[in-house]
This record gives sequence, C-alpha cells and structure tokens, in this order.
Amino acid sequence: MNYLITGSGGQLGQDWVRYARRNNLNFTAVTSSGLDITDKEKVHQFLKTEKPDVVINCAAYTKVDQAETETEKAFAVNADGVKHLAESCRTIGALLVHYSTDYVFAGNLADRDTYPRGYTEEAPRNPSNIYGKSKHTGEIALIGSGTEYLLIRVSWLCGRYGSNFVKTMLRLAKEREEVSVVNDQFGSPSFAFDVVEKTDALIRNNLRGTYHISSNGELAWADFADQVFQESGTGTSVKQISSEQFAAKAKRPAYSLLCNKKMEKAGIKPLDWKDGLSRLMKQLNEDENLS
Repeated sequence: MNYLITGSGGQLGQDWVRYARRNNLNFTAVTSSGLDITDKEKVHQFLKTEKPDVVINCAAYTKVDQAETETEKAFAVNADGVKHLAESCRTIGALLVHYSTDYVFAGNLADRDTYPRGYTEEAPRNPSNIYGKSKHTGEIALIGSGTEYLLIRVSWLCGRYGSNFVKTMLRLAKEREEVSVVNDQFGSPSFAFDVVEKTDALIRNNLRGTYHISSNGELAWADFADQVFQESGTGTSVKQISSEQFAAKAKRPAYSLLCNKKMEKAGIKPLDWKDGLSRLMKQLNEDENLS
C-alpha cells in the first residue's frame, strides 16, 4: 500500500511522516509549497503520476482569527483543495483521508445537554466562524465526491511539531508566574501522534466514512493549562478568565467535545487526555534534549 501525505510540513503532517518512517510504510510526502492543493490541474497531474493507494490530506488553512478577513484563502484550501483531491482520488481509485475539526459544529453550551458524551459524527453542523464554515464546505465536497473516503474530525490538536496550545503554555511558563486562560470553553484534546496511529488503524481495518478521534474526558482550556504546568514542574499558576475577557476576532465554541463512541465500536480504544498529555510531554522533553 502506497501512501501520499500532503501538507507534510504541518503539525499533523510531520507526525505522519515520522510514523511512516518508523513503521517502514511506502510513502511520498509533499509540503503545501510542493503541492498547492488549490491548483486543480497540478493536483490531478501529481496524483496521476504518483498513483497512491491512500492520500492523507494534512494540508489545511488553520489560522482561525485570520480566516475572518482571509475568507477567500481559507475556502480555497479547506474547501476547493479538498474537492480537487477528492476528484483526483476518484479518478485513480485512491482512498482519501481528510481531517476536519470540531469547529464545524455550533459549539453552543446548550448542546452539552443533547450530546453529553460529545458531538456525534452525525450531529447537525452549524459552524459559527469562517474557519469552521470553510472546513464544513470541504466536508460537503468530500462526501458528495463519490470517492472512497475517511473523514476524521479532531479537536484541540496538539503535538510535538508546529504551534499549539501545549507548546504555547510551556513557552509562557518560562516568561510568567501566572497565565490567563479561559475557563468557559469545554472540549478535549486530540494528540497528533494518537490521531496518526488511530487513523492508520482505521485504514488497515478497511473502515470508511466519518470518525472522531479525540481523547476521553471533558475539560476547560484552563484545566488543560493547569495540567501542562503540573506535568512540566513549573511554578506557573493559571488565572481563570471568561471568553469575553479574551479578545479574539473569531468566535470560539463554548462546547466542542467530540464523541469517541463510533471509534470504540470499531475496536479502537480512545486515549485518556491526561495520558496523552504525559506522552506528549515526554516527546517534547526528548526533542529539547536533542536540540
């Protein structure tokens, strides 16, 4: 089985490349600058030449606040780019694995009563910001493309590569004694290494359709930050604030927990969020010791 990893320079893409190398997979990796998925003809020619069995699409526009003003760019990558990949995969008979986000849901706190274990894969989508709308449009394009697909939604993604919440908190811990973090947005993190491992398990089990890959447990961002500081052994404390006190261009979901039940039914056990964080912290410590 031959894998093609697009967006291989990003947070999830780099973890995919690491996993592929460590597990001796046959793969080709291409960065977003190496293959611009918004260029339909280039996508078609590239896939026609490479002939992968599986395309892992890690290319994405992820600047949530900037998307409010860079609407065209967000939709070009997150919607049009997905459509181009799906059309090309259908042509060559490849499976397209695409990553989406918790932001496709409304994110209202009242939804917690309807979905106490988190949003299910089939829950109605009603994104409240441009980033979420662009990802939702990409989902629609994929599902309606006629190609074989795995649509995987993740939330609060963090890993050893790129920028993410955990790495930001560790950086701030070196600069401050106290860090302000919102306490009224609830969800659960997806760890990049875990997302990659579980995605490959879904592929190898010949599963198709939409799946959520997140960790078990519900928490607020402030709880997440506090656990990061505890794990790192810093004396930094968390000042809990409301979303209204944290100015941001794009509206963030108050509730974005993803339900892992479908993944469990497929025989894939979700990771507890604290266990996932401990494993990520070890990875980051290893990287720091090597640098």
